[in-house]
Amino acid sequence: MIGGRYSLVVALPKGRNFNDGYGALQQAGLRLPAFGAERALLHGQPGEVALLELRNHDVPTYVDLGIADLGIVGKDVLLESGRDVYEPVDLRTGVCRLSLIRLPGENGPLRRIATKYPNFTARVLRQRGIVADVVELAGNVELAAITGLTDAIVDLVSTGATLRANGLVEVEVWARSSTRLIVNRQSLKLKRERLRPLIARLRQQADAQAPGQTGGAVT
Repeated sequence: MIGGRYSLVVALPKGRNFNDGYGALQQAGLRLPAFGAERALLHGQPGEVALLELRNHDVPTYVDLGIADLGIVGKDVLLESGRDVYEPVDLRTGVCRLSLIRLPGENGPLRRIATKYPNFTARVLRQRGIVADVVELAGNVELAAITGLTDAIVDLVSTGATLRANGLVEVEVWARSSTRLIVNRQSLKLKRERLRPLIARLRQQADAQAPGQTGGAVT
């Protein structure tokens, strides 16, 4: 366990959300460590704030299990993970949606669906009383619909350009996603004097940048 060696441990996903999250936390007054060696995954000095660079889908796990006190991750990842974390702030960046996608004119019953989000997809199907096979894929799920592997896919949609380029249509939005601050529930109690002011500042920043918008789930 590393928590005792650092004042706070922050989990950030690699990629675009890393830069957005790092910038938002810095703007909110949290002193984050500078990046160290290029291949280092843990940054920070004992007694100060530590920074973990993780794969996107690992962030909720590290926060839920208490290795990290807080993290930043997309709502789509939270919907898939099912982890029990406190989600106090919608940072309103990385806005997209999780949608049901099919070939044009394909309107028969759903029998087989490909997705990178099998837990989320299966949960929505159960809620709607739909019996269908869910096929988990790691690559370009669009190919599953194009080749006939499945009669639909569930995937992230931002501008829709990829769908149009591959002759697919967005049939229905199942959830909306944006970047979220998540906090370990025990850390919120033990480190409340440090975390609650940070949460308040991040809320103010998000409200100032995009008042009235939300990226919450619609399932």
